[in-house]
Amino acid sequence: MDTEKYLTEWREHYRHDLLDDILPFWLNHGLDKVNGGVYTCVDREGKLMDGTKSVWFQGRCPFVYSFAYNNIDRRPEYLAMAKNCIDFIEAHCIDPTDGRMYFEVTADGRPLRKRRYVFSECFAAIAMAEYSKATGDRSYAEKALKLFKEIVRFISTPGILEPKYLPTQPAIGHSITMILINTASRIREVIPDPELDRQIDNSLELIRTKFMHPEFKALLEMVTPEGELIDTINGRVINPGHCIETAWFLLEEAHYRGWDEGKGKEIKEMALQILDWSWEWGWDEEFGGIINFRDCKGFPAQDYSQDMKFWWPQTEAVIATLYAYLATGDTKYLEMHRMANDWTYEFLPDPVYGEWFGYLHRDGSVAQPAKGNLFKGPFHVPRMLIKSQMLIDEILAAHVRK
Repeated sequence: MDTEKYLTEWREHYRHDLLDDILPFWLNHGLDKVNGGVYTCVDREGKLMDGTKSVWFQGRCPFVYSFAYNNIDRRPEYLAMAKNCIDFIEAHCIDPTDGRMYFEVTADGRPLRKRRYVFSECFAAIAMAEYSKATGDRSYAEKALKLFKEIVRFISTPGILEPKYLPTQPAIGHSITMILINTASRIREVIPDPELDRQIDNSLELIRTKFMHPEFKALLEMVTPEGELIDTINGRVINPGHCIETAWFLLEEAHYRGWDEGKGKEIKEMALQILDWSWEWGWDEEFGGIINFRDCKGFPAQDYSQDMKFWWPQTEAVIATLYAYLATGDTKYLEMHRMANDWTYEFLPDPVYGEWFGYLHRDGSVAQPAKGNLFKGPFHVPRMLIKSQMLIDEILAAHVRK
């Protein structure tokens, strides 16, 4: 493989897809010019199927458009989209009784549902941080930090969040542990604070000592508070996409700390171990692509979508393998990138109406063609396209220095 040619061509492909397809699709079909915010429940062509608004995406969307503005192309419509969504969050998505955020609201912002998670808050916080970076308005960085401290309070104060399990089976989850690394690191870029670093260090230690299980060569989704296996169907779940996402979050933190020395090197090695394990569990040798769920003891996975191929694990694999190649120079990771990237581009982009399909059967055939819902919208795909360009630029710059 001609590495520089391969990466240069894909960099341009990613840029074209981002600027000419994905971001315009949501500006044209998602932007609510009447109520503010963004719709995501759209069909294959982009027609609105349901006016219900995902609060996750009121934060995810402005993060992505601000991220694109900061790193790819400083188009004013990107900042307008971001501001539109952040204004909607502040006006409609926060419960005034306890400060927590909703999970779903109506088109005009009336609350529909809350959940026991704090992901709405995490996505709103990274949106405000990235928007602050784009505009230079420090007030949004301060809002992001304040919200982060509220997230920590919600998690750490007994009784605020309903536990996932009753005391019969105490458990801790990988998903919130990993997302707090990314949330804290995004905010730290615009407003450093010791609490951000403490949370990152705490999450890193939890992953290393509790969620990583060498006996299964796996990062588990749920364990006891002591880090022990919960030997049930739910307790044995491996979610390769989540684990691969965690790997690149850790590589990002290792890069920040200097990944060839000290703590940064330790984090890099942990990240690469997680990526290697998760690739072995997740890559489908028969059909290609990253599969949804595995059981760490090899039993059949319970989830009905266990052998499907969702869009987002593929995007995480594309980012993580590029990051691993940047970190190591090992062509093994560049080959893994080629495998993940080729499969992704063969099956997910819609050549007729644009954007990507989200839900595929194991063999890559489309299970349902909608471009969005409460969980899929302008986030994973554009984040991959932006981050991949940034990583390729860094890889190519390193090649020039050599």
